[in-house]
Amino acid sequence: MSRLKQVLISIDALNADDPNIERVERKDVPREQLYSRRMTDQLSLFRPEASDELRIAAHAQHVRRWASPRSNYPEGKAGYYRWRTELGRMHADLAVEVMADAGYSTESQERVRKLLTKQGIKQDEEVQALEDVICLVFLQFYFLPFAEQHAEEKVIDILKKTWAKMSSEGQQAAQELALDPKTRDLVLKALK
Repeated sequence: MSRLKQVLISIDALNADDPNIERVERKDVPREQLYSRRMTDQLSLFRPEASDELRIAAHAQHVRRWASPRSNYPEGKAGYYRWRTELGRMHADLAVEVMADAGYSTESQERVRKLLTKQGIKQDEEVQALEDVICLVFLQFYFLPFAEQHAEEKVIDILKKTWAKMSSEGQQAAQELALDPKTRDLVLKALK
């Protein structure tokens, strides 16, 4: 078995304990295992030549996310950003640990840490590619449930912020997604 496959299987094993379950194709799947699969699938479409490090970062983007719920942090932007920063570090620590077990070099481990903590977004091509994939997965699978819980003004503001995070290549890929009509309509409103 390749080192990459070993790491991806280890990340899936860490996510197997997710108490949050989603039903997909008549099967119950731990939510973060499903998210990892969606990230890996989208990366394969967006960057088929991706490095092992980028593949690992995409698969580990939400590893054990449920273990650090947003509710453990203060309300408001400061609490939200602290939660997101600490989550990034946690995801990176877990990814690096399984990479070490699989025999990846310290240099590769630190590269994944940089990717998962979003160091160099908009300057580092792989960090930006990871952000693009995150946004694409959000738009395709998670946006509509989010939109249904919030006022249209807030939803459009989130879409504008999401769009700004993406590269022009990511924006083009987003326009090519098979989005449901409501999501497509809101994206068009946000882009006006």
